Amino acid sequence: MKKILAIICLSIIITSCSEDKDIILNPVAITLNFSHSWNGTEITNDDFNQLKFTNENGQVLSIERLRYLISEVSLTHESGEETVLDDYNLVDLTNNEGMSFRSSEGVLPGEYSAVTFRFGFKRADNTDGAYADLNTANFNVPAPLGGGYHFMQFDGKYTNTTSEEAPFNYHVISAIDATNVNDAVDTSYTLNIGSVTIGSNTNINIQMDVSEWFKNPNTWDLNEYDVNLMGDYDVQLIMNQNGSSVFDLVSITQ
Repeated sequence: MKKILAIICLSIIITSCSEDKDIILNPVAITLNFSHSWNGTEITNDDFNQLKFTNENGQVLSIERLRYLISEVSLTHESGEETVLDDYNLVDLTNNEGMSFRSSEGVLPGEYSAVTFRFGFKRADNTDGAYADLNTANFNVPAPLGGGYHFMQFDGKYTNTTSEEAPFNYHVISAIDATNVNDAVDTSYTLNIGSVTIGSNTNINIQMDVSEWFKNPNTWDLNEYDVNLMGDYDVQLIMNQNGSSVFDLVSITQ
């Protein structure tokens, strides 16, 4: 009797294994959701146009516009195989547009050791006039500054040394040497937000801590760097450095 039971159990195991081999996984879309905070306090566009934020340098400021570009979402499977999604998205907190981004391509369900995305466009993709929706959104960079597209437009006002409101335009683009605009330094960068399990309806929730643009690793003085920053090669490199700590993975929901 014990022998018969053992054979039955082994048969069930083999059948199960055989059925597992026949399972075909279909690619699924993933969704990236973007939220925003200031030192841990949530920001929405209801908070705009108010002098209510204090940066690392002790300057009080407001936010009037915040929009930025993400591209080249990449997922590395635990097997080492990499999937790069040929998508981009303009996140516009000002108008609450592009806050959720669903991939147009599918990803096989499973365990992924890393998920990355690019802030901005890499050099090869940053082609002047190539993207109709970004043209309509006036996200272009003027030709004398290298053309292509912004990576971020972050505008507001701050209280200057004479206690007056003054504008700032924290605009991130490729770093341009005015003596040779064709030799730009690619200041886009990729961010690894960690591992993820991809299921049938995966939401990856990412948050930008806006305060980080002003403090890590470089403390930002708006009295020194407020406007006309797009053509400043050295300032664009500082922005690139400060962007490394801006995004965090908040949660993953299925």
